[in-house]
Amino acid sequence: MNLSSLVIPVLLAGVAVFGMSKRVDVYGALTHGAEEGLTVLLRVIPALVGLLTAVSMFRASGAMEWLSGLCAPVLEWIGIPRETAPLMLVRPVSGNGALAVASELIAANGPDSYVGRVAAVMLGSTETTFYTIAVYFGSAGIHKTRHTIPAALAADLTGFAASALAVRIFFGM
Repeated sequence: MNLSSLVIPVLLAGVAVFGMSKRVDVYGALTHGAEEGLTVLLRVIPALVGLLTAVSMFRASGAMEWLSGLCAPVLEWIGIPRETAPLMLVRPVSGNGALAVASELIAANGPDSYVGRVAAVMLGSTETTFYTIAVYFGSAGIHKTRHTIPAALAADLTGFAASALAVRIFFGM
């Protein structure tokens, strides 16, 4: 048995001992936290189901390929490989969908190709914007996102462009 396998049990035991030393009902706090978590889950599930359904419909309808083709010339002008357009369209909505698209890109182009590296860096430097907004705003009961979505999408676009630039700088492609 190595040290890393002990981290979680020691951490849990340490929290329990600390709580008991402060005279906190540790079990009661645990069950109350689980109850609150389930309540949040019930408020968030409808938004998540809607997002996942929309992503599936978007891909199955062919709209993603059409929109990717439309964006490709602009992306190449900016310096982003045109093959990554589907990834850029799916990433703000679905992390699993983006992972699937990136896996397809890496399988088709190779992990050490420019496209493969840009796809990998894009996954690591951007966020599933709509998913995150749905989860956090949904759990807090916020319905008006105001400037959040435009600002978050601008950050995603910056991350996409910076990913392509970083790969060119660090890998000389």
